[in-house]
Amino acid sequence: MTSMWCNKGLIPVLLGLTGLTLITLPASAAGRSAKKQPAPLELSQPAHAAPWSRYADWTKTDWKEFNTLANLASPPFAPPPKLDGPITGDPKKGEKLAYDRGRGGSCLACHILGPTTQSMPGAVGPDLSTYAQWGRDDQWIFNYIYDPRSVNPESVMPPWGTHGVFTVEEIKDMVAFLKTLNGEPKIFSNPLENPATRPIPVENRDNLDPFVNSAMEGVERAKALWDKAGPSGKSCASCHKDPKTFKTWATAMPKYEPRLKKVMGVQEFVTRHARATTGENWLMQTPENMDMGIYLHYLANGSAFNVDTQSKEAKAAIARGNELFKRKIGQLNFACLDCHSPERGANKWIRGQYLGELKGQVDHFPLWRTSRGEVWDIRKRLQWCNVAVRSNELPPDAPEYGDIELALTAMSNGVKLSAPGIRH
Repeated sequence: MTSMWCNKGLIPVLLGLTGLTLITLPASAAGRSAKKQPAPLELSQPAHAAPWSRYADWTKTDWKEFNTLANLASPPFAPPPKLDGPITGDPKKGEKLAYDRGRGGSCLACHILGPTTQSMPGAVGPDLSTYAQWGRDDQWIFNYIYDPRSVNPESVMPPWGTHGVFTVEEIKDMVAFLKTLNGEPKIFSNPLENPATRPIPVENRDNLDPFVNSAMEGVERAKALWDKAGPSGKSCASCHKDPKTFKTWATAMPKYEPRLKKVMGVQEFVTRHARATTGENWLMQTPENMDMGIYLHYLANGSAFNVDTQSKEAKAAIARGNELFKRKIGQLNFACLDCHSPERGANKWIRGQYLGELKGQVDHFPLWRTSRGEVWDIRKRLQWCNVAVRSNELPPDAPEYGDIELALTAMSNGVKLSAPGIRH
């Protein structure tokens, strides 16, 4: 594993059989063995902007009453209310509610719902066009919408009533709408509209072509930053004259950092190492931090991921990450596995977005997010997932994200890095 450091008066010595390892020896000890010195890091301050505030162009809604990856706060399951008799709701109102994208993405995120189905329905859940023929009584249908855990504890459907997305009366209207779905199918005029015929997306753009991928501009900016002296008078080049010596370093990240007592990724390393050496304060998610992260990954392109999975600390972190994959969070009550496990949502469509499996989610980060027109690292992608399911995100250097990133990357050991990537 490659280490980075900047330490006056020390002679860099290059060792390694399977990769390049950088260690430091005092000048007087050159030629003799010496204990590897850890890379200088600033350890006392957060690596993010503090106090943490969600990105300016993201929703400002506070979902503090629901679970996050760090805290449990969601209301516990309780049996749905009992109905007085058959439901006599308004099916037109129910149809409008089922298609309301402001209510958690709408039922169309996962279902086709008969002839009035709107654009780009998903397929995580079954086609409901024949729902009135399924033989469900009103209480059963109401219960499943109000809180599907009352029927199926393993359901990936949100607890719409328990978590306050829909009221009792609104759910009655939705039940009335479902009871009108008596078999008339949705006729799709365009095969792209039908999740059964929609082709699986394949990313075949040249992500290393700067005319195609705007994130490649970060490589050139980082080269200038590498040579630029910081407040201490030192630059990256003061200790690392040839950046190419880090040709495998990024593929050994993230890793457990004992001085921080947590897993540290590339972007956090850039912040803490720069503070300790050049004096620059490149906070995570700032342009300079992202550019350096892009460059360090770019230098390692073609190398296979080889993160530590054997040390006691790494095994514990991966185990924590695997448990976090299962945690239901946010008002929509989703876990990572609900979208990215083949047994649940993976390899299916949620609206017009194809859900991939957990393995293979890190080899293209950082990337250019074309739908947003900006560069994202893996931590920002995790934050976006949190907000998408209506859960408060954590700061980018949160220990929970470190554990998840290591668990994800461990799945991709042996997969070659190609960054910066490009995705819609």
